[in-house]
Amino acid sequence: MNLPNVKFNVKDRPEFFSVLRKRVNQHFKENNIEKQANTKMKVKTAVMISLYFIPWILILTNVLTGFWPIFGLWIAMGLGMAGIGLSIMHDANHGCYSRNQKVNERLGFLINFLGAYHVNWKIQHNVLHHSFTNIDGYDEDISNPALRFSPYQERKSLNKFQAFYAPFLYSIMTLFWVFRKDFDQVKRYDRKDLLKTQGLTLSQAKKELYFHKIWYLLFFFIAPMVISSIPWWQTIIGFVSMHALCGLALALIFQPAHVIEDTEFFIPDENSSVENSWAIHQMKTTTNFAKKNKLLSWYVGGLNYQIEHHLFPNICHIHYKNISSIVKETALEYGVPYYEHKTFYSAVKSHFVTLHLLGTGKM
Repeated sequence: MNLPNVKFNVKDRPEFFSVLRKRVNQHFKENNIEKQANTKMKVKTAVMISLYFIPWILILTNVLTGFWPIFGLWIAMGLGMAGIGLSIMHDANHGCYSRNQKVNERLGFLINFLGAYHVNWKIQHNVLHHSFTNIDGYDEDISNPALRFSPYQERKSLNKFQAFYAPFLYSIMTLFWVFRKDFDQVKRYDRKDLLKTQGLTLSQAKKELYFHKIWYLLFFFIAPMVISSIPWWQTIIGFVSMHALCGLALALIFQPAHVIEDTEFFIPDENSSVENSWAIHQMKTTTNFAKKNKLLSWYVGGLNYQIEHHLFPNICHIHYKNISSIVKETALEYGVPYYEHKTFYSAVKSHFVTLHLLGTGKM
């Protein structure tokens, strides 16, 4: 079973992206800037990795004792976990952290230290989400049996309450990756011949998957449970809380970038075609938020500049702020939408309004 390729309309204002790409490239050339990570990005990398691994070491070495101090370490790990996923691993698996692909591979491998399988992530995010953003049946980021993310999806009676239960599902998202999702995806991606795009057979992928899951659980679940000074059940609370914080953070950054009132949703026609060119499709299905919030922009890896990321996933996120004005001006010049929310709150609010509209059949 192969996933049919969606055909974008190459005649739909092709000059928009060609001019935009030329202008963005000129920006880097004129300012003598590399598109990869700079010193600020490397400092951020050290901070995020430390935020995840140092609390883990402190838990294992019993430097702190008592439930609340150790629980605080798990919360710090949750922040570091999300930070690595948003800022470090994300850029590396797009191949834009460094010119050296070995560096990208090693930093991209960090996702395995978070409990997920790097091969599945590359397929879901790089291949499916970036290629087919908000296209029902193709973009797995809007595919969830318990949530209706697109007006083209079947509406179930339970969906009328989805704006209320979605936060709970978001909070167990990474735990679901650890114990179920990755296993389902490997089988599904094999059926769709997508494992081949990563140079793997099903047998190879399964061996890798089980190996990575085992050592992850041994190091980050079993070892703290056995070695930590607190009772085992309190360690379980800490581990689950770490994942809940991370899952909620990841969902509330990615979902308001695509599933809000402004963005559009698509299904291909009988010829597997959609109406827009690839670049304009990205503009219609993506939004930015809180561009002036420096702390948020730093922590979420510039993914509040989601438009720039989708158009230029080969550029390290540290540069998105500086090219956003070029993207916006060019979009306005060619009559292409450039969606943005001034605050993180307004983007999240719009996301939950959209969930409500989709859940009640008003969208």
